[in-house]
Parts: sequence; structure tokens; C-alpha cells
Amino acid sequence: MPVKVLMVCLGNICRSPLAEGILASKLPNNIFVVDSAGTGSWHVGHSPDKRSIAVATKNGINIQNQKGRQFQTSDFENFDYIYVMDNSNYRDVIHLAKTEEHKNKVHLILNELFPDENVDVPDPYFGVANGFDNVYQMLDEVTDIIAKKLIQKHS
Repeated sequence: MPVKVLMVCLGNICRSPLAEGILASKLPNNIFVVDSAGTGSWHVGHSPDKRSIAVATKNGINIQNQKGRQFQTSDFENFDYIYVMDNSNYRDVIHLAKTEEHKNKVHLILNELFPDENVDVPDPYFGVANGFDNVYQMLDEVTDIIAKKLIQKHS
């Protein structure tokens, strides 16, 4: 049975699709499944933001076929690891957790890079022009750490 990893942000069109694509590119797909979701429902069924698609493409990753979906309580059962992009997403997801086991699956993604600092991946949607490049670089760096840990633990 594959190890399942879920990336979560607010709308599932900017950060979490990038995180999904980047991490999936670093893991063997016969062992791992990576998906993404948003805590909000605004972009269900939509493709990722064109700026996320562009920065991913520029870096050799294709995310254009992803479709936005909303985080569901069943995701606690369906996924082994849940990485959220910021503290607001963390609170929203933890609020839906029914058990300690579910809560223990949820991690702030940048805590893998900056342990216990609770740093947010900034939402580039309304930000500066290079915001998507900056987010890509952050996620690329942190997914190196996550991929290495997951491969060591599950391969």
C-alpha cells in the first residue's frame, strides 16, 4: 500500500499544488502518492494559478493537470502525512481532527526546515511579482528534507 502525503493551503491553487508537484518529483511513485487540497472551497475543480504553473514549468515540473479540491475529514484516514503551508491552515485542519492520531499527522511544512519556529510559507496570490519564485524555492528546499526522511523511513 502506498504512503500517502497531502499538501494543504488555503485555496489549493498556489502553494499546495507547487508543493505536491515538487515533492512528487522527488519520490518514487511506486511507493508514494502525493496530493493537495485547500481549506477553502473557492477553487474546487480549478487548475492551479497560471503563475504556479509557470514557475513549476520553468523548473521542469508539470502541475497543469491538477484540479483543486477542498480538504475533507476523510483525508485524516486516507493520508499518512498532512503538510500545511501556514499557521491559519494548521488551525483549520487541526480543528477538523477528531483524534490525537489525526492531529499527529498534521505538520507545518516549514518546521521541517526551521524546527518549532512555525514559519509560514507566504501566500503569493496577492503578493509581489517574484513571490511565486520565492515560494517555489522555499518548497523545493523543504521538500528535499521531507523526501529524504520519507524515503529513509518507507523504502
